[in-house]
Amino acid sequence: MRIFTTLDDVAAAAATDIGTSEWFVVDQARIDAFADATLDYQWIHVDADAAAAGPFGKTIAHGFLTLSLLSHFASQVFALETPGARLNYGLERVRFPAPVPVDSRLRSHVRFGEIRDLPTGKQLVVEHTVEIEGHGKPACVAGHLVLLFA
Repeated sequence: MRIFTTLDDVAAAAATDIGTSEWFVVDQARIDAFADATLDYQWIHVDADAAAAGPFGKTIAHGFLTLSLLSHFASQVFALETPGARLNYGLERVRFPAPVPVDSRLRSHVRFGEIRDLPTGKQLVVEHTVEIEGHGKPACVAGHLVLLFA
């Protein structure tokens, strides 16, 4: 776990690999809970019988479920203990190159990308590449934008 306590520490880590999270299992209970939270009950996510006859042979996680795990993965890799507020500003370049079959194990490789100076502090791009154990393509590649106020 890397801990960043100043904006200068964060800036010095621009364009560097920060670390890799622990593995996380995406089981059917989590997929169903996400479907309940988002009201997205597409059969490919929640109907095991229909999904067995579908293109992946089993249910798959929602792409947005995988995306929602970025904060969890990040919290295992680094902590921003900088003075001032830290705000989620959004996402950029989000892609889901491969589906996440039920009971897959995921982890994220985290990198600090560009760090932009702002009048009020900095904007950090936290780059995630979410790996599916045993698969060649990642489940998700995304840049998470974080505002760090001075």
